[in-house]
Amino acid sequence: MVLGKVKSFTVSYDCLNDSNIPLYSSGDSVSGRVIIEVTGEIRVKSLKIHAKGFAKVRWTESRNAGSNTAYTQNYTEEVEYLNHRDILIGHERDEDNSEESLTTIPSGRHEYAFSFELPQTPLATSFEGKHGSVRYWAKAELHRPWLLPMKVKKEFTVFEHIDINTPLLLAPQAGTKEKTLCCWFCTSGPISLSAKIERKGYTPGESIQIFAEIENCSSRMVVPKAAVYQTQTFYAKGKMKEVRQLVANLRGESLSSGKTETWSGKMLKIPPVSPSILDCSIIRVEYSLMVYVDIPGAMNLSLSLPLVVGTIPLHPFGSRTSSVSSQCSMTMNWLGIALPERPEAPPSYAEIVTEEHRLNSLEASAARDEFEGPLFAYIQEFRFQPPPLYSEIDPNPDQVNGTEEGRPDTCPSR
Repeated sequence: MVLGKVKSFTVSYDCLNDSNIPLYSSGDSVSGRVIIEVTGEIRVKSLKIHAKGFAKVRWTESRNAGSNTAYTQNYTEEVEYLNHRDILIGHERDEDNSEESLTTIPSGRHEYAFSFELPQTPLATSFEGKHGSVRYWAKAELHRPWLLPMKVKKEFTVFEHIDINTPLLLAPQAGTKEKTLCCWFCTSGPISLSAKIERKGYTPGESIQIFAEIENCSSRMVVPKAAVYQTQTFYAKGKMKEVRQLVANLRGESLSSGKTETWSGKMLKIPPVSPSILDCSIIRVEYSLMVYVDIPGAMNLSLSLPLVVGTIPLHPFGSRTSSVSSQCSMTMNWLGIALPERPEAPPSYAEIVTEEHRLNSLEASAARDEFEGPLFAYIQEFRFQPPPLYSEIDPNPDQVNGTEEGRPDTCPSR
């Protein structure tokens, strides 16, 4: 009897999305098929599926134990999130090679369905870092008598969703810093930096609007810049390893001595990056916006604002968004920066109430005066009177005693 051969052995997932990418979250059901294509008839002891998900970190450090002795210290740690096994053909034990325990697979293409549930507890998002990773996969094993097992493994992606439509992630982030340059016994004026962003949470593809003011009262030429950084932190055996990577950046105009630059919503786009990982005990992925002033010959003046990169984008017409927008408008005043949009004037009175409508209303109120008294007629007469004229300029501004308030045109040190 001539035994057949396995032509192909693959694992395929039943994708839940239109992009045909195996993407899941905690609590989802993962389903798929093990596909076997054979030429001729084969005998099989078992076909098993093993699904696993885990976070793992690993790095090495060199240590000196003396003048001529050195050794390498390994740091490893692992956290398991998923471990599921199932048997699609045969039995758990494969030692029995008797004909009764074997399953015959005829020539052709055959599919064997499998499914399992992801844990309801929060899972770590799939991630590939320099010293660690978070991976999820399903592995199929085909066992045949007198032959080595055939194995095929295919990964799937897990996203632990982060909704940025929460009060914590919708809160504005702001800060201010100042630096005075010294050279021997000579001290120049300060360099000041104030920066603010509308919220803490963003999703990939969104742009961060940066509101900032940079004032250069020093004697040097400086350059304001901004950058988004990703910080990967790995933990193992009580030690920590940190890697910081540049994600996106921008550059402002050079500032000479005594000059000021204002950013009224300068845009910095977030490229496709991994979401923040905040709940894994051995791997953390965090983001920050660094607004800084590049000072030649001195340490940069920098201001770091925390970011969270989420998976669920901002709702465009949510009530929380509206409240946050109004909060942003009020808190902008501390920077002395106006929002880019000017208020829109209300519609004119003629657009709302026509003259004919007003006169008809007055005639109706006069006819009803004898029944409802003069007070009703008085109310109706003024009901359709035009409102006061709209103006963006206060006709009665507050009088300021002494000198006018405002930012001086020159640095305080000059």
